[in-house]
Amino acid sequence: MKAKPFEISRYLLWNAFKRVRSNKGSGGVDGVSLGEYSKDCQNNLYKLWNQMSSGSYIPPAVKLKEIKKKDGGIRPLCIPTVSDRIAQTVVKIYLESELESIYHEDSYGYRPKKSAADAIAQARRRCWKQDWVIDLDIKGFFDNIPHELLMKAVRKHCKVKWMLLYIERWLVAPLEKEDGTLVERKKGVPQGSVIGPILANLYLHYGMDMWLEKHYPECKFERYADDAIIHCSSERQAREVRARLEGRLQTCGLELHPLKTKIVYCKDSNRSGKSEHISFDFLGYTFKPRMAKNRIRGVWFTNFLPAVSKKAMKTMNEKMKGWKVLRTSSCTLTYLAQSIKPVIQGWINYYGKFYKTKLINFMHNLNVKIAKWARRKYKRLRISDEKAMNWLGNISRTSPKLFAHWAIGAKPSINGRVIRAV
Repeated sequence: MKAKPFEISRYLLWNAFKRVRSNKGSGGVDGVSLGEYSKDCQNNLYKLWNQMSSGSYIPPAVKLKEIKKKDGGIRPLCIPTVSDRIAQTVVKIYLESELESIYHEDSYGYRPKKSAADAIAQARRRCWKQDWVIDLDIKGFFDNIPHELLMKAVRKHCKVKWMLLYIERWLVAPLEKEDGTLVERKKGVPQGSVIGPILANLYLHYGMDMWLEKHYPECKFERYADDAIIHCSSERQAREVRARLEGRLQTCGLELHPLKTKIVYCKDSNRSGKSEHISFDFLGYTFKPRMAKNRIRGVWFTNFLPAVSKKAMKTMNEKMKGWKVLRTSSCTLTYLAQSIKPVIQGWINYYGKFYKTKLINFMHNLNVKIAKWARRKYKRLRISDEKAMNWLGNISRTSPKLFAHWAIGAKPSINGRVIRAV
C-alpha cells in the first residue's frame, strides 16, 4: 500500500469530530447537517482523513450569513461545512498547544483558563490605578488582516507542511452569498470559522501586544480578540500611545476607527480632572463613575466601576420579546420558569459579576413580562397590571427560587413595594 504524503492521525480526526459535535452548529454550503454527517461518521471521517493525508483536500466555499450588529452595522458570519469544521479543528488542536506559551498575559480571548470576566476584573483594578484609558476600535479587523503577514506569523510557530498548506487554502476559500454568488477572498480571516479566531489572535499578538510591551511597558492593557483597552498615566501619554499605535497598525494593514477610538478619563471622587469622555464599553460592560459605599467607614463615594451596558440590556430585552413561551397561556408558571432559566442564569453568571444592582434593576422588566403573561392566562388578573404583579409577588415569597432572577433579588413588587428576601 502506497504511503500517504502526510502523516495525520485518524484518532486526531475522531477527537476533532467529537469537539465539533459537542459545539453543534448548522451545516454549510453542501446542506449536510451535523446530524446527517454523524449517521455515517465512520465513512465520512475516513474520506476526510484520506483527502487530508494525500494533500488533495480542497476546502469548499463558506456560507455567508450577514448578522445585524448592535450599532446597526453588518457582521459577515462565515459558516463552513461540517467536514471543513472538523478539518479546521484538527489544526486548531495542534496550534492551541503550540501558541499558548507565547501569548501575552493580558491577552484573554480564545485561550484556556482565561475569560472575558478575567479581563473585566483586571481592567477594573487598573482603572483605579491609572487615570486614563484608550478605548480601541480596529475598523473591520477580521476582514482586513493581510494574508501574507499572517502566514509569516503562522510559519514562525508551525513547521508542519500539511497544516500550512490547509491554513493557506482556508484563508482564500470563497464566500457563497445567499443567492449562490461566489466572492473571492484576498485578505481577512472568516468570522465563524474554527481556525479564524486563533489566527486573528496570533496576528494581534505580534501586531499590537508585543509592540506595546516593547515601547510602552508601563501602559498595561486588556485584549479580548480585537476588543482592547490600554491604561495610561496621563492624557498626554494616552494621545502619544494612540498616535503611535495607529501608525503601527497601519504597517500591519489595519486601521483604528477614527470615531469609535477614544481617550477616556477614569473619573472618581479622588480625581478632579476633566475630559470629553468619562465612560467606555468593554466586553458587554460600561465602565463609568458610579456610586459605591465604603465597607469600612460606611460612607458613599464615586468610584469608576463596570456594570452591564445599555447595548447588552437592549440585546437581552430583544431576546425576551422573542420568547414564544411568554405568549403561550396554556403552559404553567413552573414550565415558563424552567424554559427561560438557562438563558436567564447565563445572563446572571456573566453580567452579575460586577455592580449587580444594575442587572437586578433591569431584570424587573422580566417581571413585567411574566405579569402580562399571567393576565392573559388568568381572568381574575385581567383587572389591572398591579393585581397581576401583586399575585406574582406573593408567589415569589412562597417560591423565592422559582425564577433565576428572583434568587439574586430581582423580585416582583407588591403595591409598588419590592419584595425582598427576609
